[in-house]
Amino acid sequence: MLRRIFAPLSAALMCMGLAGQASALDVRAAVLRIDSPRLLPISRYDLTPDDLGFAGAMLADDDNGTTGSFLGHTYETAQVSASPEDADAALDGLLADGVRLIVVMAEGPDLLRLTDRAAQEGALVLNATAPEAELRSGECRASLLHIAPSNLMLADAVAQFAVWKKWDEWFLVSGSNPADQALADAYRRAARKFGVEITEEREFEDTGGSRRTDSGHVLVQRQLPAFTQGAKRHDVLVAADDTDYFARYLPYHLATPRPVMGSAGLRPVTFHAAHEAWGTTQFQTRFEDLTGRYARPEDYNVWLALRVIGEAVTRANTNDPQEIRDYALSGAFELAAFKGQKVTFRDWNGQLRQPILLYDGMITVSVSPQEGFLHQTSPLDTLGLDRPETDCTAFN
Repeated sequence: MLRRIFAPLSAALMCMGLAGQASALDVRAAVLRIDSPRLLPISRYDLTPDDLGFAGAMLADDDNGTTGSFLGHTYETAQVSASPEDADAALDGLLADGVRLIVVMAEGPDLLRLTDRAAQEGALVLNATAPEAELRSGECRASLLHIAPSNLMLADAVAQFAVWKKWDEWFLVSGSNPADQALADAYRRAARKFGVEITEEREFEDTGGSRRTDSGHVLVQRQLPAFTQGAKRHDVLVAADDTDYFARYLPYHLATPRPVMGSAGLRPVTFHAAHEAWGTTQFQTRFEDLTGRYARPEDYNVWLALRVIGEAVTRANTNDPQEIRDYALSGAFELAAFKGQKVTFRDWNGQLRQPILLYDGMITVSVSPQEGFLHQTSPLDTLGLDRPETDCTAFN
């Protein structure tokens, strides 16, 4: 009970202390969601809600506004969706309206193009969804901060848990699409990094057929046992299926019964609706009261991006994009994110350090980085590209 009383009291006292130094600021931001064509997901549970990402922005504005009300800061976030063909016009409209803080939900190529255009107007872009490793390496941008984890961070999170469990022989099954192959590369790298042996690899070809017809599961039920038959000895099957074509069918359909990790079974995620540790229940209930649905990882990523902005505005007392960026990348920045520890940015490529949840569809099974994986700076830097591994020079 005392903790419940003192927590809001201490927050209020902190704001009162900052209020003496603060000036009134209007913080205008936007969430720009690019809706690329996609196949329907295998499961109806994964149908995309109309307010995906935007719901996280609504909650973030409420949270930022709570602190901002003590300091004379106001927060307003526009919500814009566009097709890839209309994305540039949508961005130009936001820039013409004076918005210089933009959270983007887009695929990698679209994100880079929009970031370069926004940089011409001095805008700061925060990536909420794109996982490509190259965006954090050779194709990094000084005006682009990454809230979404990279494929490398997600793969490392899975690999650490597998090593902790002593499941050090993998059967890697990947899809045939480019995004699937990029994810498979991340798992190959993770295996080398943590001393795991990939005993065999196979590719499941995307033939373009429907996965949700009456006969879809019957076809896959016949295919997968035969497809996985005769695989070399392995402790676990790791699936790389970024396009959601086959991996969800792997559990219970293998020729040799083994745990499944990666794109099915035990999955690495930034967030999920059943996560309740570290005070997350209050986040979940507020989100559900506001939206009438459960939170998705994309909602959390957008919420986190706007909370990064809010925290930087509060602490640095500025709404200037460059000053917000500089503060976020500084050693002074840290943010509570319902992950058991404060999150910070890597100043060499703009990636947000954060724990990764391992989720089985019902509960948080574990959280990476795992115990025993040490680093000279932060255990969080055992996930993804470390400073010596990146080709990013934009932050030098």
